[in-house]
This record gives sequence, C-alpha cells and structure tokens, in this order.
Amino acid sequence: MKQLHIILDTNCLIQIISIRSKFYTIWKAFLNGKFILCVSNEILNEYTEILERLASVDVAYSVVNAIIYSPFVKVVNPQYRFCLIQQDYDDNKFVDCAISSGASFIVSNDRHFDILNAIEFPKVNVIDLDLFNEFVNSNYMIDEDDNLLLNDSEISDY
Repeated sequence: MKQLHIILDTNCLIQIISIRSKFYTIWKAFLNGKFILCVSNEILNEYTEILERLASVDVAYSVVNAIIYSPFVKVVNPQYRFCLIQQDYDDNKFVDCAISSGASFIVSNDRHFDILNAIEFPKVNVIDLDLFNEFVNSNYMIDEDDNLLLNDSEISDY
C-alpha cells in the first residue's frame, strides 16, 4: 500500500484549520502524516492571499509555514498547463499540480471541478470535503492503482 497523496483546494483548507471546525481532524491528520499534501508555489501563494484576506497575516504565515515545513508535503513545479477548467481558469493550478504530482485526487467543494468527471485523459479525480473527512476518520488505505480501501473492502477509484 502507498501513502495517499492529495491536493487541497483553498476553500477546503480554510474549512479544516479552525479548531472549531468539524473538519479540523483533517488538519490534524495532515500534521500527523496520515496523507501527503501536494502543493505548488501557485497554490501556496493562493493559500497565503486568501488566508490573509479572510483571517490575518499572522494566520496565513502560520498555516503556510506549517505546510511548507511539514515532512508530509510534496512540492511540485508543474511544467505544463492543461487548461481543463474553462469556467474558472484560476482553478487549473490545482489540476496541474494533481497531474504533475500523481495525486490520487483533489479535495474540493467547488463545482467548477465537476467538468473533470467528463475528461478521460488526463484523468483527475475529485472528492468533496465531507467524503474526504469520512476517509480520514476511518481506517482507509490506498493501493497501487489509487483505489481507496476502507475497512478491508474496495470503495472505488476516485
């Protein structure tokens, strides 16, 4: 079994960092190495920009530094722009990172990512934050083909 590699959309990052959030266990799971977070410089810049705007410079600095210095982060530099999302071009940074890093899926609640379900190649899987929260709070594993396994039974290929 390999370790799960994911991309976390900014809307989801914002929801997992508050200790009062029902999704805070995802942030703790990341800090404890339950999965690998894949990021690019573009993603880190967006995290910083949005967190500064919604919270504060101090919060943005703390969260982004926790990510940058975590041993459970894979930083990639996508060399190609796939431009798969036309509705919100800015979302393509997450898609490009997912493809370049070989991530199992993008975690996002953004409906712009729904178009990826209809694209066969390159295949980019997306799950929402609620489903990812279920996986993180269960005994999941991932096999070599990126199939999520939960309680010793195959769930599906996301």
